[in-house]
Amino acid sequence: MDCCFFSYTNPRFPTPPAAAARPPISLGPRLIVVASASSSRSKCDFGGLHAPLEPRTPAGRLLSGVCLDDRAGFHAAARGELERLAVERDEAAARLQLSLGSDEACLHRRIAEFRQYECQDAVEDVMYMLIFYKFSEIGVSLVPRLSKCAYNGRLEIWPSKDWELESIHNAEVLQMVREHLSALVGCKANSNVTDSWATTKVQRFRLCEMYAASILYGYFLKSASLRYQLERGLDLSSSHYGLAGRGKHPVSEMFTAGSSYIAHGRVSSSISTPASPVSYSLGNNPKSLRLYMMGFDHKSVQMCAKPKSKEAVDLLERHTSALFGDEETGLLETDDALTTSFASLKRFLLEAVAFGSFLWSAENFVSDVYMLEDN
Repeated sequence: MDCCFFSYTNPRFPTPPAAAARPPISLGPRLIVVASASSSRSKCDFGGLHAPLEPRTPAGRLLSGVCLDDRAGFHAAARGELERLAVERDEAAARLQLSLGSDEACLHRRIAEFRQYECQDAVEDVMYMLIFYKFSEIGVSLVPRLSKCAYNGRLEIWPSKDWELESIHNAEVLQMVREHLSALVGCKANSNVTDSWATTKVQRFRLCEMYAASILYGYFLKSASLRYQLERGLDLSSSHYGLAGRGKHPVSEMFTAGSSYIAHGRVSSSISTPASPVSYSLGNNPKSLRLYMMGFDHKSVQMCAKPKSKEAVDLLERHTSALFGDEETGLLETDDALTTSFASLKRFLLEAVAFGSFLWSAENFVSDVYMLEDN
């Protein structure tokens, strides 16, 4: 699978040497197990509102409790934590500036750097809890680590929750999501029960690629659809705008074949500079989001699909590691083939698309309060 990515390495989590036949996907913290398969069953049957990652900072643990005990106050609590973190980071930076030229400058520089990393960890936890809250709103539990979910090479996810995961999209976006799933796994929107529960085999690494690429597709759809609404809202009465040209390939193909956005489980890109807006010429306004997106060139697609912050990239990697990686090393535990049904595969990737959409919203919420680091 050819790959084209946003290259980013987190200095706090250096990647260990790759082991033979164990493709690296990223490093992450120790994770909480929220479900396991017993020897008497092969289905990944889990209930309750859980998440694969355990909060690693006081801010994350606080919001985890608020989400369970005081849902009405969750967003206010999240905003309060972000404001506190911003103050702590800015105060450390201010003390560093005041100490420049003094004997204490080196000490304050180290304190400011430590505070920066500490706040970044906390912000990632806040972002993850915002995503967790979104899933809890629709009553969907995130799939736990695959090694705790698969038994004897068989992976089944139950209940499916397809309707809940599809309900977050409008009709036009949902159609594109279904086309994306169909391109990846041959999953038809109108598949009958027999076809849906037919089994297929998929390598773990390939499943990791599909899951991570689907996260970025969900992120892209959210970004592109809001950009479309904004540009239409700027001049709804005008009819002298039209697409100057259309992309050579449908956007969905860029996330499924030939130019995947996930390689070895790490988010990356060959483009590091911002892309120019889509150009327009005299004509008609694009009548649909699909037509609007067909005007995107490769750089514009990457601009919408690339997480804007390093915190979001770190979080994507940690979440992917929580699902596919070894608990200690962050490496893919094994690349053996899993047997699963098309229904379970569809539910798994629907979750990924929803995660990407929620990641965009969480990143946007955080950036209104706390200045994130550009990716």
